[in-house]
Amino acid sequence: MASTLESFSKWLQLKIYQLEVTMSVYIYTPIEKFIFYSVLFLLFSLTFIATVLYLPQHLQFIVSRAWFYMHGDSLDGGVAKGAIDVAAATTTAVGEALTSIAAAAAERVKEL
Repeated sequence: MASTLESFSKWLQLKIYQLEVTMSVYIYTPIEKFIFYSVLFLLFSLTFIATVLYLPQHLQFIVSRAWFYMHGDSLDGGVAKGAIDVAAATTTAVGEALTSIAAAAAERVKEL
């Protein structure tokens, strides 16, 4: 476990270094760095929240459109409704898994 954590830590440090060199963050003052990383965190957080909230409905819409184009029926049929329910349950499970992964990552970061 420690080697996995160490390799993840080294990978994360490398990515932070690459970001700082690519975006010239290393020449910012501490206040500018704080503002830059705050905006970056805000953008990623909003994207993650939007994905968790709206991806299940979007996938359900895509499945319903695909069903309509393949079968020409409305979604009142039992099989189509079952397929949509399975897709919705799967995307909900994925959203919950992403939430638990984010919580676990936050705990790991606190440990570092």
